[in-house]
Amino acid sequence: MTGPSTTLVATPVGEARISWHRAAGHPRAVLGLGHGAGGGIEAADLVALAAALPGRAITVALVEQPWRVAGKKVAPAPKTLDAGWLPVAERLAAEGVPLVVGGRSAGARVACRTGAASGAVAVLALAFPLHPPGKPERSRVAELLGSGLPTLVVQGERDSFGAPGEFPVFPAVPAFPAGRRLVSVPYANHGFVLPKSAPLGQAAALEQLTGAVGDWLAELPLG
Repeated sequence: MTGPSTTLVATPVGEARISWHRAAGHPRAVLGLGHGAGGGIEAADLVALAAALPGRAITVALVEQPWRVAGKKVAPAPKTLDAGWLPVAERLAAEGVPLVVGGRSAGARVACRTGAASGAVAVLALAFPLHPPGKPERSRVAELLGSGLPTLVVQGERDSFGAPGEFPVFPAVPAFPAGRRLVSVPYANHGFVLPKSAPLGQAAALEQLTGAVGDWLAELPLG
């Protein structure tokens, strides 16, 4: 079995890299996913989505920010991250199908900040860092809502950067009010890792995550 194909994209802050996990046949959409500040596209949630969604007619594009491609260890400032993302989003949109942007943690923040400018139709926020751990007064809820686009937040029940109950504008019910939805992954932390004592297994938790994202994408009016 061959691995995903890759594309390098020139940006004002260096080259970004796209790893393509293409849908069989004509895709309904392209889902572009960025990584967090502490890791790359090998994160378990990103890998799981790249494996699961092509079978549901979604092409998944895992995006490595220029700082990661260059081998740097520390993520740059938000403006630099955004500058490294927008040319990638333009390349993803060139696929000619609706674009959904997203990412995990810092990557989710980038997608929210740039979603409208990228021409995306919706945003997927995985493990959105609503606030720094232990500092709920430093809320980033305005950033989360800033795109004005339909948004799905998938949050671990034990996420120290913001538990599901801290998202008051995202009712934790299977509804789609104002184009926003919150899905809680039981027992999971910020990396969607479950403790060994949890009655739910790690594989089952990731299946819940990918199933919720796939169902949400299926409901979006993608044309």
